Amino acid sequence: MIVYKFGGASVKDAEAVKNVAEILISCPEEHVIIVQSAMGKMTNHLESIWRTWMNGEDTEELMEQFASFHLEIAKVLELTDDALVGVTMMLDELRALLANPAGGNSALAYDQVVSFGELVGTRLVHAGLEQQGVIIEWFDARHVLKTDSAHRNATLDWERSKLGTDILKAHFIKGEQNFVLTQGFIAQSKVGNTTTLGREGSDYSAAIFAHLMNASSLTIWKDVPGMLNADPRWFNNTVRIAELTFREAIELSYYGASVIHPKTIKPLQNKDIPLYVKSFVDKALPGTVIQKEVASSNYVPMYIFKPKQILISISPRDFSFIVESNLRDIFEALTSTGISVNLMQNSAISFSVCVDQEMERIGEFIELMKSKYAIRYNEEVELLTIRHYDEATVKQLTGEKEVLVEQKSRQTLRIVLRPLI
Repeated sequence: MIVYKFGGASVKDAEAVKNVAEILISCPEEHVIIVQSAMGKMTNHLESIWRTWMNGEDTEELMEQFASFHLEIAKVLELTDDALVGVTMMLDELRALLANPAGGNSALAYDQVVSFGELVGTRLVHAGLEQQGVIIEWFDARHVLKTDSAHRNATLDWERSKLGTDILKAHFIKGEQNFVLTQGFIAQSKVGNTTTLGREGSDYSAAIFAHLMNASSLTIWKDVPGMLNADPRWFNNTVRIAELTFREAIELSYYGASVIHPKTIKPLQNKDIPLYVKSFVDKALPGTVIQKEVASSNYVPMYIFKPKQILISISPRDFSFIVESNLRDIFEALTSTGISVNLMQNSAISFSVCVDQEMERIGEFIELMKSKYAIRYNEEVELLTIRHYDEATVKQLTGEKEVLVEQKSRQTLRIVLRPLI
């Protein structure tokens, strides 16, 4: 058994669905679990529906745009009404949900609404794949993946999740090639509510299924030829990395590499399940393999770039040293406002953090801190991380920019930069 994961871009339209069918039909494995994200940009659209619903405003127009997106793809695929029963059922469930007031728990409401991206999308892709001759069953991921009730970023309950694997195994026909299609991103709490695993959590879902089902491998199908040494949106002349160790992949995902979700690696590493990153655009390309050991660890420099950052400096108003009690205050405020730290640095009388430029949350943080601490910040800075750096690469990438913070270890260089005016 193996696991395939298809993201939103790989199932964005009718042609993409047909491409997935070609990949599955050519698959040599007997049993395959397919984990799918919401189609195209539908998660973003559903977030707009959720915000509108929470504000007590009319969601009908946005809802019809969501429905039309899927039904237009169904029309191009020439799917019959009978084939679309599952899609229609899910759309009706979402309309019924939105017909009622949202209630006060916005995180719970978020999971209720946004989960329909995966639910409707997998119903549609399931129908499209069947039409293309793929023997496939639709499966609700919530029957297996169980979590706590921390909505929008739930924590998996591994023991409870293991109990549902027999239900999934029963969907495979012994001795025949067949596939099971399920959802990424969504799960279920102990009280039966839908939960989500955090944005971009479908990779993590796929790794969980691979771990629970003792899969021989996980393949994530992307619109890139494999893991690249940099994001081609920001850097020219990127190169494919043929193989990575689990440790190296964890380092890169921690620093913000966008190809692999940060939580994905650990469930695979624990059972030594290799991860392949392959191109759905050109299926013949070899892609990248991530596994326990590799032939060579002589990596090329790898760059991770985070624009739109803000560098915040926090100092006690009495000019005392930064000690443990100050750090406690700072991290309690960061946690309560939901701010994630991308880089931190301590000096005698100040503590600095580089975070995403989310001004609403940063405003809340400043309000919590300003009575005891002086807060200064630089907006519109950039965070550059270089793994396996060399001086030529550093000089090339920093260019004519001001260095505000620099942290260096043997293998990793992290720099907060500000463009010179």
